[in-house]
Amino acid sequence: MKKKLILGALALLMLLPAKAQITWQQVEPGVWKGVVGIPESYSLLDVSGATPLKEGFTRLPEVALPALANEIVGAVQDGKTSLRIPLQRKEQLYGFGLNFQTVHQRGKILNLHVDHYGGKDNGRTHAPVPFYISNLGYGVLVNSARYLTVYASNGARKDSPNAPIAKDRNTDKTWTANPYSDAVSILVPAPGVEIYIFAGPTPMDVVRRYNLFCGGGTLPPRWGLGFTQRTQKLYTAEDVEKEADEFERQGYPLDFIGLEPGWQSRAYPCTFEWDKKRFANPAEFVKDMLDKGVRINLWTNPYVSPESGVYKEMVPVSGSHTVWCGIVPDLAGEKARQLWKDKLEKEHVNIGVSGYKIDEVDGYDRYLWPDVATFPSGVSAEQMRQTYGLWVQRTTAELYKERNQRTFGLVRASNAGASSYPYVIYNDYYSHQDFITALINSGFSGVLWTPEVRGSKTGEEWLRRFQSVVFSPMAMINAWASGTKPWSFPEVAPQIKEYALLRMQMMPYWYTEFARYHFDGIPPFRAINLEPGFNAEQAVSTEVKSSNLEDNPYLEAISKEIKDQYMAGEYLLVAPMFVGQKERTVVLPQGNWYDFYTGKYVGNGERITVSPGLDRIPVFVKDGAVIPFMEAMLHAPKAGQKVNLEIRHYGKADGVYRLYDDDGETFDYEKGAYSWRDIKVTRDKKGRLKGSISKAEKGKPDNIATVSWKFMTVN
Repeated sequence: MKKKLILGALALLMLLPAKAQITWQQVEPGVWKGVVGIPESYSLLDVSGATPLKEGFTRLPEVALPALANEIVGAVQDGKTSLRIPLQRKEQLYGFGLNFQTVHQRGKILNLHVDHYGGKDNGRTHAPVPFYISNLGYGVLVNSARYLTVYASNGARKDSPNAPIAKDRNTDKTWTANPYSDAVSILVPAPGVEIYIFAGPTPMDVVRRYNLFCGGGTLPPRWGLGFTQRTQKLYTAEDVEKEADEFERQGYPLDFIGLEPGWQSRAYPCTFEWDKKRFANPAEFVKDMLDKGVRINLWTNPYVSPESGVYKEMVPVSGSHTVWCGIVPDLAGEKARQLWKDKLEKEHVNIGVSGYKIDEVDGYDRYLWPDVATFPSGVSAEQMRQTYGLWVQRTTAELYKERNQRTFGLVRASNAGASSYPYVIYNDYYSHQDFITALINSGFSGVLWTPEVRGSKTGEEWLRRFQSVVFSPMAMINAWASGTKPWSFPEVAPQIKEYALLRMQMMPYWYTEFARYHFDGIPPFRAINLEPGFNAEQAVSTEVKSSNLEDNPYLEAISKEIKDQYMAGEYLLVAPMFVGQKERTVVLPQGNWYDFYTGKYVGNGERITVSPGLDRIPVFVKDGAVIPFMEAMLHAPKAGQKVNLEIRHYGKADGVYRLYDDDGETFDYEKGAYSWRDIKVTRDKKGRLKGSISKAEKGKPDNIATVSWKFMTVN
């Protein structure tokens, strides 16, 4: 009897949560790792293969472990791990992946689950990165490849020192169904987990540390930042060449063309082999396109058709379930990865194909493998779902890296650790406004997103969407279904051409900003919340009925959210216009701001209303901004090709900018084959502005032919 009681007590203890404070180990400057329970060996960071870019950390401030670290509690119960991270009353949260409708995340309940975006910010999205940032200057990453449940300030503990006060709903009008909660709680369905803390001191410093920890942001080839057109799905080689010739004839820039499913002999599932009726001689076709200055990017998904030459070898190293009757390579296993790489290399890369668009690695549940599926590697279906986007990026990126050749492509799913991958996320959703919110949120999570243009009902919509993609990571028209061209709406074709050429003129700026992303972890496109001069009080919404935080505990999350304007690089604030808008409000951070097109002063730390007309997307520039332009070319400069710079200066303050340069195509920059040129604008003794640019170091890249200066603001 006594023995039974002891065993019963032990069993009861095993059911109770084993709570403990976490011991923190510094792993990089400003980055600490903690462990709860026994973490699984298969994790997001493990799959990504990310290696911290150590040199970048040296340019960040020294920081101590944030005080809240000692208040974080982990517990393991019933084979699951829970985390509780404290929050202050007026603390705001950003991140948790690629959200489309909200920037502020406090008060949300999220199920972080890789999926096609279904129209709600509920955690099921293309990149449900389990990383969040506080406006108080710290970030938290949960390194788990499981479906995580996040309560971002939901659920009030009875023992909380900040517990809300019970109220009578019958008589008290301040009663709320969502009482105040002072913590982020995260449930991990595994018996342990790694958790990382990233210190600031500013939110931007947190983002930088995260990106550097994940290997630094990607540095695309120059051509990747040019213009791309994705053709209709059943185009032939002749159709593609004709379209490229038409771009050239009409004077529209074009750097790479994307071929949609019809280039393959079979798709859904895929053979990865050329359709010989539409592309009789693929090698000759790709060469002809390269001779025109246009590269080829291929659409595919990874699901293998029974008619593919790699099918038989892939069967033993594929999952138990099929997708569209195609087998699913177990990319967690080395053999499946190598088979897929060999197939892509033989059929595509060896003949000059420059990159991929990798589709359908996100969801929906109805067509991807179910969670009961099994894989030879032993990785669960859930973990495979969370990491398959990482695997396809890593596998194809390695294929090009081994050739010392940069690529830039598209993917439908990603996750933590992917900052260095040369891929931009896209989807089938098509809300212009939500696309801009996603672009803003991408900067919090180490991923890139494109607000692509597909089709439009009117010339106004076409131009407004096109203006946005020019100020985004990938300037793309995706015409796989619509067949649209830049000139499809003649009434706005001149404006479309103007912005397409502007994208090319700004190539030195975009390329430098991506270099800063790589070397310093600074997202090239990001929320205005990360700007040092931003004041959240400027953005108070008139929709909020109660200004009392106890009445409305998530006031911070709904009243000061800016989700329709963003920073593009170091100096530009972009405020897109949407169909039907004649004017819009723009919130300017502290400091003098100037109009991008005219150089005229527009305001300082205030809300302004602008009416730019259809021809302009509102863009504003910081005081002292120095922005390098080049001539409007139809193709990005090739390796060693010199360009003429026009350096523009805005405002009245002195300006400084570091211009980046390398060969634009290889990874030789990793061996030091790059240069930074210091551009300065100062005033002489008579108060006149003058500019200077430092010489390239001996033996370093020097792709500048001539330099001219344009001072945009009249003194």
